[in-house]
Amino acid sequence: MATPLEQFLVRAEALLARVEAVLPAAPREPDWRLAHAFRWRKRSAGAAGHAAGYLQAVTHLAPIALDDLQHIGPQKAQIEQNTRQFVQGKPANNVLLTGARGTGKSSLIKACLNQFGAEGLRLIEVDKADLADLPDIVDLVAGRPERFVIFCDDLSFEEGEHGYKALKVALDGSIAAQSDNVLIYATSNRRHLMPERMSDNSSYRHDEDGDLHPGETVEEKISLSERFGLWLSFYPFKQDDYLAIVAHWLATLGCTPEQIEAARADALRWALLRGSRSGRVAWQFAKDYAGQHA
Repeated sequence: MATPLEQFLVRAEALLARVEAVLPAAPREPDWRLAHAFRWRKRSAGAAGHAAGYLQAVTHLAPIALDDLQHIGPQKAQIEQNTRQFVQGKPANNVLLTGARGTGKSSLIKACLNQFGAEGLRLIEVDKADLADLPDIVDLVAGRPERFVIFCDDLSFEEGEHGYKALKVALDGSIAAQSDNVLIYATSNRRHLMPERMSDNSSYRHDEDGDLHPGETVEEKISLSERFGLWLSFYPFKQDDYLAIVAHWLATLGCTPEQIEAARADALRWALLRGSRSGRVAWQFAKDYAGQHA
């Protein structure tokens, strides 16, 4: 017959097993040698309702280089310098890239990885829906010798979304010190990452000297973007800039100078039909034209 102590231990083990089934599993480390880039993924939720997160290696990277990105020279120089400082262990800033669609915001971050990957830079792509897991991701990479950029693409928030608060805390709002081997690079079409409405202006007030002060609603909306130390703004391309980008990609894809010159009118019609003169549209036209003529 079991003693009271043995009975207690059996019941304690059963209780621990039930608690462990409810708690989410701790993230497991990937094989860091497999890739320079990773995606944060979620497994399907188990019986306890918790989806476990893990890092999935990205073994085939987009082969874009910094030299491929045309007519965004100031933005390219700033993010390249910031990333170089980070890789070298010097102080560096979180970066927010905002502005016109298709102008190279995401490509610039991918090109930085290709530029500095051999020097220890690593990229972790996180979807907006998974931003609540940022503390787990930071804990997973803290203390490693590599330098990690957490990449959030096409970021924007609606009122009350959970990821908004999680990102604020990860940037500069926790009692814990930020890990010195992690930065956050985010792209967005919204400068302040939140929708801005006419009704927000009603909270502005004037003091006796005529100074304008934003209200709490506006302060809350700009508080997230202000936590990024470096802002890079991107603007639609002029026609000549667009044609120069088309020429660059056509040459890269094997077209002759004569073919590139002949493609100008077609490139302008392509942009007119798409309603945009952007780097993305130039690349799409170049692939279509080179596929038929190169």
